Amino acid sequence: MSVLVYAESLGGVIKKAAQEAVSYGVQAAQVLGTDCIAVTIGNPSGASELGKIGAKRVVDLGTYSHFDAQVYTSILAQAAQQLGAEFIVMAHSSTGKSIAGRLSARLDAAMASSVTTIPVLNGNAVEVRKGVFSGKAFATYELSSPIKIVTIAANTFRPEDKSSSVQVESLSVNAPQSKIQVIESQTVTGTVPLPEADLVVSAGRGMKGPENWGIIEELAQSLGAATACSRPVADVHWRPHHEHVGQTGVAIRPTLYFAIGISGAIQHLAGVNQSKVIVVINNDPEAPFFKAADYGVVGDLFDVVPKLTSAINRLKAQQ
Repeated sequence: MSVLVYAESLGGVIKKAAQEAVSYGVQAAQVLGTDCIAVTIGNPSGASELGKIGAKRVVDLGTYSHFDAQVYTSILAQAAQQLGAEFIVMAHSSTGKSIAGRLSARLDAAMASSVTTIPVLNGNAVEVRKGVFSGKAFATYELSSPIKIVTIAANTFRPEDKSSSVQVESLSVNAPQSKIQVIESQTVTGTVPLPEADLVVSAGRGMKGPENWGIIEELAQSLGAATACSRPVADVHWRPHHEHVGQTGVAIRPTLYFAIGISGAIQHLAGVNQSKVIVVINNDPEAPFFKAADYGVVGDLFDVVPKLTSAINRLKAQQ
């Protein structure tokens, strides 16, 4: 038996989410008394470094012109069978979510998504937990099929150096012909993907217009944070839709989340309430977001945010 981790990449580079998945896979392998094998697609740079996180082997499955969930499912299923995988791990990313269900059906495997705990043995089964009802409760899932699949929640399992890099091996698989033709691909570059960001500065309609967003970007830059927005802001095109966080946008779990000029509608809270620390800045003391905040500032954001940025920059200059 082995624990197989699909370590996804973007632009030829191993993603942070993939490192977290390998970290989870290593801890799961210790519980299950086996080894963790990381598999990559496209021979990305940094693949050998997964050995430092604890992967005993790193295996590449070949290079393909574009992502196709059906193709990736097929080659990962073949890899699982050839490598004797009985526990499969991948990130709960858009890629992971599009593959995991298909792989579950193909391998007749039980699956749990967005898990937040290391598996616990219960006879021949394993138990994992995940948040439910927008993080208001937790559910325990028992997976008892011969092969088990989990996707892991972002920013939950931090990778740590445990060993040394390993040589990347290759594995021969038969990839089916892709039925998808890519006409054009547009990729956001130069920013940390929101699901992977540790620090996020988000703003809403309290900004009054897109011309005022400079103070948000300056605060984010001072913190080394990603920027985000509420749905109404994205709907009126003040900010691009890929920055929309919430129940109908991107669900995130950063270490620190700033909500600036956002009232805190339930749909927004559902996508961000797994943040470890939430800081709210709003001039309305009755804003619902304050009920979910760890820290709150009641004040004019146009006064508070520049002062906060200035204080952060002064602190950084002293270090």
